[in-house]
Amino acid sequence: MASSSSYNSPCAACKFLRRKCMPGCIFAPYFPPEEPQKFANVHKIFGASNVTKLLNELLPHQREDAVNSLAYEAEARVRDPVYGCVGAISFLQRQVQRLQKELDAANADLLRYSFTDIGLTNATSLQQIPQRFGARFDNEGSGFYNNNRQYSPNIYSYPYSLPWTDTSSKDISDGGGLGDGDGRGGNL
Repeated sequence: MASSSSYNSPCAACKFLRRKCMPGCIFAPYFPPEEPQKFANVHKIFGASNVTKLLNELLPHQREDAVNSLAYEAEARVRDPVYGCVGAISFLQRQVQRLQKELDAANADLLRYSFTDIGLTNATSLQQIPQRFGARFDNEGSGFYNNNRQYSPNIYSYPYSLPWTDTSSKDISDGGGLGDGDGRGGNL
């Protein structure tokens, strides 16, 4: 990164601190004058002297990542003083868990529909499906896993081609597809 002092404009840190930006300013490469709020947030949360100490202790190739992390945490703390970025992380983790449960339910429905289509409608048979193929579905959002708890999307191959992978010449809009009299299914 080019030093902002070479453009005769002090970096955002020196401008905020109202001091002269020297050619070797440690803040100049990371706090350009176009981003004054970035340094203002970092200074408000961590303090300029602490950031200076931190940057001086790091190797030059590590400094940019450290400043980006500090800026992200500072912005998150300004928005949410109690939780900061932990609040955002928790929100995203809950969203991932919710989406995993939805995916589990969709996979269970696909298995149930596919086995219903081939004649396995007995309740005990439907309950045994995951165990027979080494998979597990439960209400805890565990997903479609093999016995080693590794995600395995290809445990089960369907006894018929899926509409989006079907290469046959039948067109669903022409009356082809499921329920066309071939005995493999009907209306869902």
